Amino acid sequence: MYKLLLSSRYLRTRFIALASIVSVMLGVATMIVVNSVMTGFSMQMRERIHGILADVMIETQSADGEDHPEHYIRAIEDAAGQYIEAITPTVEVYGMMTFHFMGMPFNRPVTLIGIDPHGKDLVSPLKEYLRSRQTRHEGETLVGPERPVDEPLDWSLSEPARKYRENWAPYERNRQEMAAMEGELAAPNVVMASADSNSSTAVEPADVSPFGPVDGMVDPFGESSGTSPDSTAPQPARLFVGEGLFSFLETGEDGKPVQKFVVLPGEDVSITTVKQGKPEPVSFKATVVDLFKSGMSEYDSTLVFCSLEHLQKFRGMMSPPEKPGAGATQPQIEKWMAAMNGWQSNENLDWRNGKFTTLQIKLKDPRTAGTVVDLLRRCRDLEFHRFQVKTWEQKQGPLLEAVEVESAILNVLLFLIITVAGFGILAIFYMIVVEKTRDIGILKALGASSRGVMSIFLGYGLALGIVGSGVGVGIGLLFVHYINEIEHVISWILGRKVFDENIYYFHEIPTVVQPGMVAWVALGAVVIAVLASVLPARRASSLHPVRALRFE
Repeated sequence: MYKLLLSSRYLRTRFIALASIVSVMLGVATMIVVNSVMTGFSMQMRERIHGILADVMIETQSADGEDHPEHYIRAIEDAAGQYIEAITPTVEVYGMMTFHFMGMPFNRPVTLIGIDPHGKDLVSPLKEYLRSRQTRHEGETLVGPERPVDEPLDWSLSEPARKYRENWAPYERNRQEMAAMEGELAAPNVVMASADSNSSTAVEPADVSPFGPVDGMVDPFGESSGTSPDSTAPQPARLFVGEGLFSFLETGEDGKPVQKFVVLPGEDVSITTVKQGKPEPVSFKATVVDLFKSGMSEYDSTLVFCSLEHLQKFRGMMSPPEKPGAGATQPQIEKWMAAMNGWQSNENLDWRNGKFTTLQIKLKDPRTAGTVVDLLRRCRDLEFHRFQVKTWEQKQGPLLEAVEVESAILNVLLFLIITVAGFGILAIFYMIVVEKTRDIGILKALGASSRGVMSIFLGYGLALGIVGSGVGVGIGLLFVHYINEIEHVISWILGRKVFDENIYYFHEIPTVVQPGMVAWVALGAVVIAVLASVLPARRASSLHPVRALRFE
């Protein structure tokens, strides 16, 4: 009983022990807060990357892509169909986007990804990131979604975007007419497919009127385009554009940054990319259907999702309908003519007749990704010199690995705080041993064993570790729970936003508390406190009672 009595007495009466308790407490609390925030950021980042990509990606080695996407889809289903929920083809290529703002043209380098909205909806939650389906802040006002989140993904304009286009169309037409009169616009650069051959020719140079021919201009689609001078119908080609490509921050009247947009859904932009097979430029007009915000600045400032069939056609990855032979019947000729009208007007195109560069696969269980990748790499149709099979994590490996390394280094640095606290405990215990030399001598003279004396100081160190880590866990979890309220208070005191959502792409600081992490941090702090008390405890246990009381 004397060991427990003395350990608890030292803990209550030796106020110098508070320094050790506070240092352990701060170290534990800091590690819990930082780990929770880092885990929150990491998980949010992984979710947002995964939201753009699919579980497994099959990429062609050539940017020209491969024919017959349905053939490869069937081959994949035969190889690993029991693990697969959905497959969709895409085309990925670099390009340039051009738009006008304040009468000036602007160019943005982009990554074009041609998608089928129905298929993309099955393999990733892209629609959750679309601006029209999000509740967002506009100044102090909370604006609800323009369309339901669970509505199937498609290329239709929302009602506000459609009304905006009706108001924007006359101004855009006036701009084009003025530019044409000033000689800035010449014949548009578009791909015109020959009706009786598989070749396509580019007409130079650069801009296309979305509302039919302007005086002095060539209408790229002719009468089959279905447009009239007063038409406000959107272009056949449609886009989902990353918000970062069209937005900038402006200081408001209250001194706070306000997000402004140079292009809104309903407007048209020009897309320039290269044909397959040869680096020849090709341009076409497309209507911005919606903006998306994934929260990853790398994606939001570079990615543009385009209607797959139109990207295939303009890149020359899709052939026009084959003309019937000499013995064709009248119904066959009429069917071909209808298909050609759709081809020339860029409507009623089918991506199944074109090439693809990537197949995105959604799995029933994401944990089976490794198994699926192994099965597909052994598939005969997916030859290694023509295809690469990767999980989404392997595709983004360098980024995810950098985050993991950063988190590991940060944990090592923060654990040094607790180690410093351990050295503090070591120094304090040595002082106590020197100060209590007489008391130790009396205890040993009264019959206390060396092991008993050693147990007093080990118990003292254990008590300091338990109290310090316990209080640290409580403070750390409390801080994590109210971290956003604390951020608001600090921002109010400093007079500026500490955690700006326009920079970090989060409305609030993301946190995830992992019970295992909390337990390991608390246990590590207790172990360090006990280890720090071992040397002083051994010194105390080695004191001889006669020598300890010689000068008393």
